Amino acid sequence: MYKAPLDDIAFTLKQVAGLKPAIDAGLLGDLGEDLVDAILSEAGRFAGEEVAPLYKVGDEVGAVLKDAEVTMPPGWRDLYRRWVEGGWNGLSGPEEFGGQALPISVAMAVLEMWNSASMAFGIGPTLTMGAIEALEKHAAPVLKDKYLAKLVSGEWMATMNLTEPQAGSDLAALRARAERAEDGTYRIFGQKIFITYGEHDFTDNIVHLVLARLPDAPAGTRGISLFLVPKFLVGDDGVPGARNDVFCSGIEHKLGIHASPTCTMIYGDGFKGQAPGAVGWLIGEENKGLACMFTMMNNARLSVGMQGVAVAEAATQKAIAYANERRQGKAGGYDGPGMAPIVHHPDVQRNLLTMKALTQAARAIAYNCAHAIDMGRLAATEAERGHWQARANLLTPLAKAFSTDVGVDVASLGVQVHGGMGFIEETGAAAYLRDARIAPIYEGTNGIQAIDLVVRKLPLEGGEHVHGYIAELKAVADAVRDSNRDGFGRTAARLDEALDAVSEATRFLLSATAEGRQDEALAGATPYLRLISLAAGGAYVAQGALADETGVRTALCRFFAENLLGETRALADSVLGGAASLAAAGQSLISA
Repeated sequence: MYKAPLDDIAFTLKQVAGLKPAIDAGLLGDLGEDLVDAILSEAGRFAGEEVAPLYKVGDEVGAVLKDAEVTMPPGWRDLYRRWVEGGWNGLSGPEEFGGQALPISVAMAVLEMWNSASMAFGIGPTLTMGAIEALEKHAAPVLKDKYLAKLVSGEWMATMNLTEPQAGSDLAALRARAERAEDGTYRIFGQKIFITYGEHDFTDNIVHLVLARLPDAPAGTRGISLFLVPKFLVGDDGVPGARNDVFCSGIEHKLGIHASPTCTMIYGDGFKGQAPGAVGWLIGEENKGLACMFTMMNNARLSVGMQGVAVAEAATQKAIAYANERRQGKAGGYDGPGMAPIVHHPDVQRNLLTMKALTQAARAIAYNCAHAIDMGRLAATEAERGHWQARANLLTPLAKAFSTDVGVDVASLGVQVHGGMGFIEETGAAAYLRDARIAPIYEGTNGIQAIDLVVRKLPLEGGEHVHGYIAELKAVADAVRDSNRDGFGRTAARLDEALDAVSEATRFLLSATAEGRQDEALAGATPYLRLISLAAGGAYVAQGALADETGVRTALCRFFAENLLGETRALADSVLGGAASLAAAGQSLISA
């Protein structure tokens, strides 16, 4: 059973991501370490004692659709009610609408726990939190007043409606249409697919944020508008009334996260004899909906990165527990009775330590991204806020892509540690791998995250920000070298080599994009994202080891540096010289 790793979460949040210095500097108001610890402790208790026990029934029963209505697994509706009563949905929500306005970094740490306990449960509130941010920044006051308080409390939930059958990541191909009505509202028509929590019985209303085109909209992404479309129309008294013309026509049968209803939504089809056209309200300005939606998507990308961390943590816990129970063969250093627990075997230790190290690196990257978002809002000067916002922009694709890749890799290693029993559903190890596999795909595939990193984020400030970031990481390597602490081994040297590889690859990609060698830059995007993530993760793990006066974290830091950072040189070689062979071999894949 999952148990929240409160020490690792709190330590990373405070000492590696920077929450403690921010508290000490008074940037977070009355928030103190004691309150943070109390929040994390109670979240850990709720995740371990109330969410985790319902994971299995959620996986086995899943969400069920009948007559356009979805019934959640047994016990889940009551679980959500208790979760809302605990105030968890409004943790980072605006105070004006009933939220607690706590830092995003604290909200992400808590989100990790929900997703470790059950990723299918944790993904639902994620979309609501993103919708809250989009509405707060872009919606008209009348919409904020009518919807935000209910969304912040969790009394209502929200969705994000982008994807259509012919338009996955290419939003320019969207066909859903909107028509202006005389009363200032709009009528929405079309089909959306892969809509997470598009229909369920958790709440008495669901607020859909829907991308659609107006008849006179420009072509491409410049002609997309964003609309708020509630399941039930809301009166001036704030009470849900008549059913809107939107319904769920099907839910997907998926590899994992079975309890998360992934819906096909139909808008404007004359649901149950209604006049065709789902009533919607414009968010922001006409034809500028993509900017509004990206507010929600950026929030969701970090949250999905936290899912990768969360599943990796849960899979690691299960694998370590199994390795200490399962006995097989003889092992050096074990002198107990009978066969040795497999945790004594070097190969099993390597797998388990790789799981722990990658999980901690991904956690540190994601928490640092969340802290950068907080400082982008709270730093004292405009220049400092600009710096932190640039840092959040740089780290978001790393937090999303690297962390979710880690989730899959670690869950797969967890199955390996279990051996043949890992392939059997009874142990639960396979369920983590099934759940984890969606995270590198949704909210922008990891390939798209890599392209975003290389094409959009590296060139910001003429490349000065990324080079400044690399210099900060190199300072960690210098601090390790100067620490004179026993146990670090070759950590400083390995970090130097990894960061030199990042610097060389960064200069190459900045040059390629500046000179219009787009294919070379795109060919190196995915290996580059892993390269900079491994190097950054290694530096963050080292930073944590330096800050840990007990020395407990030093051994894992050394393992990461001496066993995992060697991959960075090969990744750099792929960035620098892999484009030509990729292009040549790629031709063999193309059908005539």
